[in-house]
Amino acid sequence: MPKGVWVYAEQRDGKLRKIALEMVTTGKKLARQLGEELYTVLLGSGVEGLTAELAQYGAANIYLADDERLKEYNTDGYTAVLGKLFKEQEPAVILMGHTAVCKDLAPKLAQRLNTGMLSDCTDLAVEGNELSFTRPIYAGKAFTKSSITGFPVIATMRPNVMPIEQEAGISPQVIKVDAAFSPNDIRTIVKDIVKKASARIELTEADIIVSGGRAMKGPENFKILEDLADVLKAGVGASRAAVDAGWRPQGDQVGQTGKIVAPTVYIACGISGAIQHLAGISSSKFIIAVNKDPEANIFNVADYGIVGDLFEVVPALTAEFKKMLA
Repeated sequence: MPKGVWVYAEQRDGKLRKIALEMVTTGKKLARQLGEELYTVLLGSGVEGLTAELAQYGAANIYLADDERLKEYNTDGYTAVLGKLFKEQEPAVILMGHTAVCKDLAPKLAQRLNTGMLSDCTDLAVEGNELSFTRPIYAGKAFTKSSITGFPVIATMRPNVMPIEQEAGISPQVIKVDAAFSPNDIRTIVKDIVKKASARIELTEADIIVSGGRAMKGPENFKILEDLADVLKAGVGASRAAVDAGWRPQGDQVGQTGKIVAPTVYIACGISGAIQHLAGISSSKFIIAVNKDPEANIFNVADYGIVGDLFEVVPALTAEFKKMLA
């Protein structure tokens, strides 16, 4: 009989991603509700030191595959290691973050384990004898509750929607896993990784995001949003219109065709509120809109709205936040 709640703890460049800690906290709570054990899986190279950090958030049983060949994410290698482990251990539930890596990895594991999966879930609950997952549909205009028959249940959870809670006094049991796959199993090889040099926080992990739209009028004007973001330690995003105009890189695009974000505070400056953009910010806890058009659609979803010229409002906000934080 399948047993245990299993969590994949994603790391990048030898550092745990925020979503890994969210998944450990979520898995810990679910395991207690189901009367099961929590198991955490960590893959990478030179990452054994991360087990102590995972333990601070409740990971008591950690399966570790530490191998030079796992230094960079590779679909075939990671699928081979996790697929073999899960076939041997027969988990009841597997939780992963809805990240670029896991959007690639989760469906391949589901196929290998001959089970179904649910993606981009924003909540989960135990209802009777079933595990129910909440997922947005129709570009975030509605939500559905879904479940999977059979085992294991595989789901990816949207980043920033689940809490992170520490748990003191845990000494983890670390079980080392052999990364048993041959060169013939690897069909793709990572030759090089090109990264954009930026000290700014990744949008999918940011607690605060400041975004600009077509009303920014040009790339040079995003400087006023960056100034506000620097004060708030926030990420900087953009609407599709601003990205298509070449004002911001594609990696900054927020929306259905860009990044789905779930910050605590989302500040939309000069963004009209197209349905595709709203789909990408629907899980934000608080939305603040700045727009000179009082009829802009963004005000229909905003928790707080400021009708005014963003070139006057945003610098004023920056100055006020500087005073408050000082």
